[in-house]
Amino acid sequence: MIRRIHSAHVQNHYSINAVLRHLLTLATVLAVLIFMFTWHVSVGAKSLPLDAVFQALFDGQAVTMTHVIVWDLRMPRALTAALVGGGLGVAGAMLQGVSRNPLAEPSLLGLMAGASFAVVMAVNTFHFSDVFWLPWVAAVGALIAAVVVWLIAQLAPGGLNSLNLILAGSAVTAFLASLVSVVLILNQETFEQLRVWLSGSLSGQKTNELKVAMPLMMVAFLFALYLSSKVTVLAMGDEVALGLGLKTGWLKVQVLICVVVLTACSVALAGPIGFVGLVIPHVVRLFVGVDYRWVIPYSALVGACYLLLVDIIARLALRPEEVSTGIVTALFGAPLFVYLVRARAR
Repeated sequence: MIRRIHSAHVQNHYSINAVLRHLLTLATVLAVLIFMFTWHVSVGAKSLPLDAVFQALFDGQAVTMTHVIVWDLRMPRALTAALVGGGLGVAGAMLQGVSRNPLAEPSLLGLMAGASFAVVMAVNTFHFSDVFWLPWVAAVGALIAAVVVWLIAQLAPGGLNSLNLILAGSAVTAFLASLVSVVLILNQETFEQLRVWLSGSLSGQKTNELKVAMPLMMVAFLFALYLSSKVTVLAMGDEVALGLGLKTGWLKVQVLICVVVLTACSVALAGPIGFVGLVIPHVVRLFVGVDYRWVIPYSALVGACYLLLVDIIARLALRPEEVSTGIVTALFGAPLFVYLVRARAR
């Protein structure tokens, strides 16, 4: 009896220490995020001193040129980078946990291509200009693409496995990308309107888009945290999850809805920015393991830091010209994807 009590006390002590360690690390990452956010706001065609940025951020009464630059031009872009980075990081983590596939990611499973295609068709065919509808249109496209990818993988030889999912996602992505190319070639006006957006750019962000997408993404983040413990169980296998009483089918539907909302809002805000959902969960799991109660909040914060940093690089690399943020994420993410494919092949 004494040994059992001692063992329980030791386990409880270690669990408390682990929670405190994670909370301290989260606070550190949050501090890094605040620094990255401030640095991002200070960078641009004209760099601003950090003290001037802080003064503009916290002095709401002053109306100076610096105040206008910070609040009207750079703050929306920084908020978009943080939201999209965190959203795609969480979406990738949840997809990898549910599918038990380290290669799962919104851009590789066709969700991003479906969202992009839906937005292009809405703008080209129905001349959508109201930003309120773009996240919803993108969500419908992403959901349809996800269902098509799932059906193709299910019907392929070997059934619904990791390889078939990636192959089906790649096929759907290539097909939708070709359709988008045809639409843009046939309609020069649509091409000019969406050219920068399709390359995955954060430039020219406005608060109107954020007012629509931010509440949806905040709800999706909270829902992801709510599902995190169940995703941890599901990552152990369907048999284990069923044995513990989880309704795996319904849980996967909930995860899919959450991932679709995060991906659709990210695409509506910044266009198709790939590989963020691939890179971030792998980096996070190196430090926190496979407990998704921690993987998901870390993925949100680290993803936000990552895309803020990438966008800073995109703005400074060829200054005064800008590189599209999606190009830089592809330069970082593509080598990791090749490495992971080779590692799985071994």
